[in-house]
Amino acid sequence: MSYIENKYREKIHQIFGELPEKEGYLLELLNKKSIQISDDVAKLCAHFNKNINQILKKYYPEIKNMDDKLEIKSFLKFYFDLIDKLTDFIRLVENFQKIDDNYYKSLTDFIEDKENLISGKYKQICRQELTAFYDRSTRENLEKILAATLEYKSRQFFTMGPLEEEIKKLAKIAGASEIIIKKAENSNIPNITDKAQSIIQFDVESNQVNKMKIIDELKKYLESKGYKVWVEGDRLITDLKLLPDN
Repeated sequence: MSYIENKYREKIHQIFGELPEKEGYLLELLNKKSIQISDDVAKLCAHFNKNINQILKKYYPEIKNMDDKLEIKSFLKFYFDLIDKLTDFIRLVENFQKIDDNYYKSLTDFIEDKENLISGKYKQICRQELTAFYDRSTRENLEKILAATLEYKSRQFFTMGPLEEEIKKLAKIAGASEIIIKKAENSNIPNITDKAQSIIQFDVESNQVNKMKIIDELKKYLESKGYKVWVEGDRLITDLKLLPDN
């Protein structure tokens, strides 16, 4: 085994060894069975995603020993599914604001069954994959596909789709129409990109609708999500990003 392979194998095990602490905190949150935990769950999801992405892109490609690859891939598959489940949870909260208790139970059962899943289901799947794709070039292509898939899920998680829909829903309920959310860089407002990422603009359905009331409600909502918001005229200027960093 080369020096770099041994070093990266140790680094992978170090990362895997640190993640259970976050899983414990995640279980504590899920046991509350409350949609109020969604922001904390999102932060944990981002943490898992960052670490697994790092392993898959930087360290795993250097691992050549088949036994090590089997073990590592089995862990990766567990976390791949965990990230997928947490992303689904966050979207459900954003769109429906209510989740059945059985949904929380299915998530906790999945996390608590981690060891059995990795040593059983996921190891069997990974063994079949490694056997079927033993050819080096084919195996490397498979790993690129896995990396690309994880990257896609990462980008899906960090896009603002559900949040954008929530902003539009709140504005429409308050009497707004033709809501537009666009990148600040595409506006003609001088020097706006120095402090903001996006601009929210809208029209109202009638003269009786108070624009400032709508603006105040949206500002309060965005600030509750941790975003900075400025008001200029009848526009909201915010550091909310429409798309993730590349």
